[in-house]
Amino acid sequence: MSYDTYVAKLTLSVDETVVVAAKRYATARGTSVSRLVETFLDAIARPGARPDRELPPVTRRLRGVLKNANLDRDHYLDYLERKYR
Repeated sequence: MSYDTYVAKLTLSVDETVVVAAKRYATARGTSVSRLVETFLDAIARPGARPDRELPPVTRRLRGVLKNANLDRDHYLDYLERKYR
């Protein structure tokens, strides 16, 4: 992405431990969490646009993980109830 183009802001709610780990991961790789998220979202939004070899390893591992997943609201609420017991 070129910084000459418009950059949209996105607010996400993410577990604090995940944010800390993501910042460490990004720093160790000389990038930012924003760039990691952008790369991941681009990869899942346009799956045929980038060959797998160009994707970071974590993105390659996550690709297709939700294929055939049942992701409706009731399942998500059940998940949250189990998580926060």
